[in-house]
Amino acid sequence: MNETYIIGEIGQNHNGSVDIAKLITEFVSKPIQEDLFGLELKRMNAVKLTKRDLAQELSASQMARPYLNENSFGSTYGEHREVLELNDEEHFEVYKHAKSLGLDFVETLCAPGCLSLLKLFTPDYLKVASRDLTNLPLLEVLAETKIPIIISTGMAGKKELDEAIETIGRYHEDISILHCVSEYPTRPDHANLNTIKYLQENYGKYTIGYSDHTIGISAPVAAVAMGAKIIEKHITMDRRMKGTDQKGSLGPDGIYRMVRDIRIIEQSMGTKDIHIAEGVSVAKEKLERSIASKVKINAGDTISESMIHLLSPGSGLKWSERNLVVGKVANCDIPQDEIISSSQIG
Repeated sequence: MNETYIIGEIGQNHNGSVDIAKLITEFVSKPIQEDLFGLELKRMNAVKLTKRDLAQELSASQMARPYLNENSFGSTYGEHREVLELNDEEHFEVYKHAKSLGLDFVETLCAPGCLSLLKLFTPDYLKVASRDLTNLPLLEVLAETKIPIIISTGMAGKKELDEAIETIGRYHEDISILHCVSEYPTRPDHANLNTIKYLQENYGKYTIGYSDHTIGISAPVAAVAMGAKIIEKHITMDRRMKGTDQKGSLGPDGIYRMVRDIRIIEQSMGTKDIHIAEGVSVAKEKLERSIASKVKINAGDTISESMIHLLSPGSGLKWSERNLVVGKVANCDIPQDEIISSSQIG
């Protein structure tokens, strides 16, 4: 990938409404530009939904647990989760809407039963949530589909990651690994972006990225500067909406700013060398310094080093070239504090 693959994670920020899911998708599809230089920038690449099979989700006691708080959509946790689920046909409807807008579509499937939606469509990627990295039976049925898989390391150490890769690798190696911290939201001092470097060095055959749960956009932009090739970030229609993930997500303005800044960072990275960049020549000539007369120099004077200094603009001889001036005879009068040209000396 020559560009960062940016995934907007709708997750369950649709609050059980397919229309809200489609509206969030439309925010993602809007053009991105940088006004000062008139740059048309590539927008977000994909949106992602999450599919749960509640029969394979939680224990009976957890499903029946009372769940009464400001973010609750039901009196028990099971009722709450049921309200937030879109069925297979509704996922297909959002998929078709995303495709009509030129976006890729990613699905997080949380149980083998969720694979029923693959009868309707094939996502561009399957995503494995951090909590399911150790769910090896699930990884196996996902890998059997041969659809490219993205895994997050939010709850994993090296052992868990290696076991997941080994399980998927029995079927294919189209695997992407996202550094992630499963803390919602993630404290800045817990983000540990240097894990991206660790993954690049130790799992370099795979695409390495970052799934972000910090507040704001600085961490994903920094991750891209560190070489992350995939960024995943929670997105929503309005951060004030009801729901546990809404406050830690990006609204329309945040989506725009994150994508804009990532695309600008991509263009800013350049090459691993040192050179005079295109566009610097005007500033170089205006601001650098050239050898100039410190005193008035008369025609016939032999120029000594005490008679010269450096002034702008930078269009003349540099100090490292003073041997072309010192000890030479002026062939015309040179006023004080003027750039000395090679035509003025013999």
